[in-house]
Amino acid sequence: MSRVLGLLLSLVVGLVIGLAGAFVQAQRLLVDSPWGVVPIPWGVLLVWIALVAAIRGATWGVGTRWAGWTVFVGWLISTIVLSADSPSGDVALSGGGRQMTYLLAGVVIASAAASLPLPRSADRRRNP
Repeated sequence: MSRVLGLLLSLVVGLVIGLAGAFVQAQRLLVDSPWGVVPIPWGVLLVWIALVAAIRGATWGVGTRWAGWTVFVGWLISTIVLSADSPSGDVALSGGGRQMTYLLAGVVIASAAASLPLPRSADRRRNP
């Protein structure tokens, strides 16, 4: 029963990261340099770090890689829903280059994090 609750909580965490990430990923810092203005996309990096930390934390906390995959699926569902047009025509996550990089690289990074094996301490706890 606790494993099922952990998986449901993992899904909710993924949904929340996807919801917040759709808006935070657009944040950037513009730095003046001799070559012009250089944008530093700190929002994308922050969301990717939070996503990987949540995936690995869920995997370790629940003791199964399924928890990491449920975080990933929750993030992906939120991201795809927020990429679609709303009835009023608004889009939270547009189709620009930065947004496509956020989505595609996020899928690669998150699936890699979810595919990593369990830490030894979590694996011993599951199979004593």
